[in-house]
Amino acid sequence: MVTRFPDQPGFTGFDAPMRVEADLMDVEVSQGAIPENLEGTYYRVVADFQWPPKVDGDFFFNGDGMVMSFRFSGGHADFKSRYVRTPRFVAQAKERRALFGAYRNPYTDDPSVAGMSRGLANTNVFWHGGKLLSSKEDSPPMMIDPDTLETIGEHTFDGALTSQTSTAHPKIDPRTGEMVFFGFAAKGETTPDIAYYEADSRGVVIHETWLRAPYSSMVHDFAVTQNFVVFPIIPLTSDLERLKAGGPHYAWDPHKDVYLGVLPRKGNGADIRWYRGSNRFASHIMGAHDDGRHIFIDTPVSESNFFPFFPDLSGAGYEAEKAKGYLSRWTIDTMGESNGFTETKIARYPGEFPRMDDRRETLPYNWGVLALSDVPEQESPGRGFRWISSIDLNTGHSQIYYPGHDCSVAEPLFVPAHDNAEEREGYVFVVIGRHEEMRSDLVILDAAHLDAPPVATLKMPLRIRSGLHGNWVSATELARERTA
Repeated sequence: MVTRFPDQPGFTGFDAPMRVEADLMDVEVSQGAIPENLEGTYYRVVADFQWPPKVDGDFFFNGDGMVMSFRFSGGHADFKSRYVRTPRFVAQAKERRALFGAYRNPYTDDPSVAGMSRGLANTNVFWHGGKLLSSKEDSPPMMIDPDTLETIGEHTFDGALTSQTSTAHPKIDPRTGEMVFFGFAAKGETTPDIAYYEADSRGVVIHETWLRAPYSSMVHDFAVTQNFVVFPIIPLTSDLERLKAGGPHYAWDPHKDVYLGVLPRKGNGADIRWYRGSNRFASHIMGAHDDGRHIFIDTPVSESNFFPFFPDLSGAGYEAEKAKGYLSRWTIDTMGESNGFTETKIARYPGEFPRMDDRRETLPYNWGVLALSDVPEQESPGRGFRWISSIDLNTGHSQIYYPGHDCSVAEPLFVPAHDNAEEREGYVFVVIGRHEEMRSDLVILDAAHLDAPPVATLKMPLRIRSGLHGNWVSATELARERTA
């Protein structure tokens, strides 16, 4: 069989699969200098097909997970990338071809892999309890060696993960070190069941409860505060009969409402209260907090489905303008009589991949960053995310960084200047795709002066695919966990 990728979007040009595991010592610094006080590792993961897809019309969500690291020390940075050796990856490597079919549709798989984990570990990579975990929301996470990036194996929290799935967006409580997480479709694909967990700072599960959503949908992210967890149920719906017929896992239902399920931290699933709102799309949470009564959730919100590769059940075509999300604040009154919630638009420009200072997770915060897809005052040919913007949540003031013509930006990440840094005292990391040069840079920006020239530009001799998520682990944290 000839290995040949399809001539279609997602598999050609800058978006073509990389298929390269690399080790690069001392990444070239083409501009500025790496701050000497940066001691730690920036881990991120991308979806990168190792083999041509088994089905037509496949898209990057269904690509194999490739974990990457930029390790900083003494003003130098070393780069490394490795595929995650999931059971799926290993099985396909043995046969030198794709055996698993359409995205989250086991009915399209080769019979030889029936019952095998379809997990890709391609969405997020994070550190907790002394373990580096690469995850996708369709399966348990995979444990990765933090130095070599070699795959250690599937992580089920010593068997305490009773859900078939685990979110790629856990939240770490900075006051306790607890990790709050969940699994949706917890009893199998398209099931409306959600399992909610909390693990202590060592990674030991200390709380579990189950609940059922109003309907089965993508629950990609959720909100966690000091007193509550909130599960957003948006109308990107899944359906078992559609899967069995060979159809897409998700489809947009323009007639369904949004539900926000509110549960007290470490609460019982039977006590969940659902708050209802009109049809809209939302996915990633920038941050959330509560005052004991009101819950405040900041998330990009759009009129309609954000993803062009998931169809509309009404037959309507994809509408790019309605898909643009604007950072907004949802407010829930947990002591009020209303089962609704309010929405206030925060940001002027549309964007996604919102991040804040992770040390403020679950707490009130004042500042965040996100990738923008449109700044009308600045002409920029192309599509996708092309600017990075900060936002002061108290004043609404933004600073914008533009990397240049024919460039794309990945998710921004805030990195504290040191272990005791204040909010906004540090750097914003962002991987830039230099499309004309067919390669990438890692740009380090001053978080307090995002619109100033970069602090440093790390010039990569290779192309890094547009990826999903990543996190920073300081050298202090890494050393502390290893000696605990």
